[in-house]
Amino acid sequence: MSVHLLLGLQWGDEGKGKIVDYIAPQYEVVARFQGGPNAGHTLEFDGIKHVLHQIPSGIFRNDITNIIGNGVVLDPVVFKEEIEKLKDFKIDFSKNLFISKKTQLILPTHRLLDAASEAAKGKEKIGSTLKGIGPTYMDKTGRNGLRIGDILSAHFKEKYQLLVAKHKRLLQHYQFEYDLAALEPAFFEAIDFLKTFNLVESEYLINDALQAGKSILCEGAQGSLLDIDFGSYPFVTSSNTTAAGACTGLGIAPNRIEKVMGIFKAYCTRVGSGPFPTELFDDIGEQIRKEGNEFGATTGRPRRCGWLDLPALRYAVMLNGVTELFMMKADVLNSFEEIKVCTHYRLPNGEVTDQMPYCLIHEPIEPIYETLPGWQQSLDQVNSFEEIPAALSAYIQFIEEKVGVPIHLVSVGPDRTQTLHKTSVAASS
Repeated sequence: MSVHLLLGLQWGDEGKGKIVDYIAPQYEVVARFQGGPNAGHTLEFDGIKHVLHQIPSGIFRNDITNIIGNGVVLDPVVFKEEIEKLKDFKIDFSKNLFISKKTQLILPTHRLLDAASEAAKGKEKIGSTLKGIGPTYMDKTGRNGLRIGDILSAHFKEKYQLLVAKHKRLLQHYQFEYDLAALEPAFFEAIDFLKTFNLVESEYLINDALQAGKSILCEGAQGSLLDIDFGSYPFVTSSNTTAAGACTGLGIAPNRIEKVMGIFKAYCTRVGSGPFPTELFDDIGEQIRKEGNEFGATTGRPRRCGWLDLPALRYAVMLNGVTELFMMKADVLNSFEEIKVCTHYRLPNGEVTDQMPYCLIHEPIEPIYETLPGWQQSLDQVNSFEEIPAALSAYIQFIEEKVGVPIHLVSVGPDRTQTLHKTSVAASS
């Protein structure tokens, strides 16, 4: 059996949690391959809203194996809090949740370093979620990080103290005030809690599942435009959020990947600092924020909002080898008489391009728009692609033609039932 990937194609917050939950019944394994508690995957069903940060979004399906892969960085305290919030759902974690022993641990001092570093940047801060993600990945690449497997060692406390001593020296450089003693009891309590779960060599688990013919869905966090290599550097996350990250973050060979599903909003949003070519600073931007409830699932910060950026979307499609597109939050644009779409950029030298420039920060660009008519009606009663208003259908077709990849799914509301899929049309015809 081959592997399918689900990836965000913008700056994160595209709605991956809802879609993983929606398509999860098609798979026997759901695996997270990068990121950590900086992710906020929102699922909504039966009138209840759930936000997952580190746990894969297939966790509500008891017949699905959920894997936290080696490419993830895991905060034990956040993990314990997430598990406790799920207790009422009678989930058998002993059967459906597995954690790679190679997953990196986020220590309390990683969070302190994150806060100290961001504070020191002042106006140049990158908009970190302050979850300790960057410092943890730095220790990973610096080859002195701690991994989940280390908590099983009789010498874990010694290893912990050695790394903390290094962190304390760094914190002295920042002249940052902190109280580590207040944070450590909860951390070590969470470490003991973590030991009760299935800690495994996940690369064998996932490849054994492949050999057994099981269907596997890889769940990405953040978005392609936040990739450490290809995102809007330095305003990016600390991991590879593109398709390549699934291979290194789970131990899957590239030739096992059959399908790449790219997810994007019908408009654009971004949390934190960094370039955003189509950002709106007027009443329209505020209307999109209000209609879309655009506030970070992890940070609660208001998201910056703007029109859809096709050069950026094409770029993400190219990098990931996307085979089909899922468009989210079409309903947020219900009330607009006109909808703009950025099709090209005008560079400072006057050149017009449809490619992503090397730098969007020091050489600001001007978005070039095409205007399409809005559908100006509620989508609450739309239950299939056949019922989609003509203007929305034209909007979908316009995007497909410009990007060169078909849109197979359109979300018209937050609940898992408010999802239109082309296959359902084919099945009913």
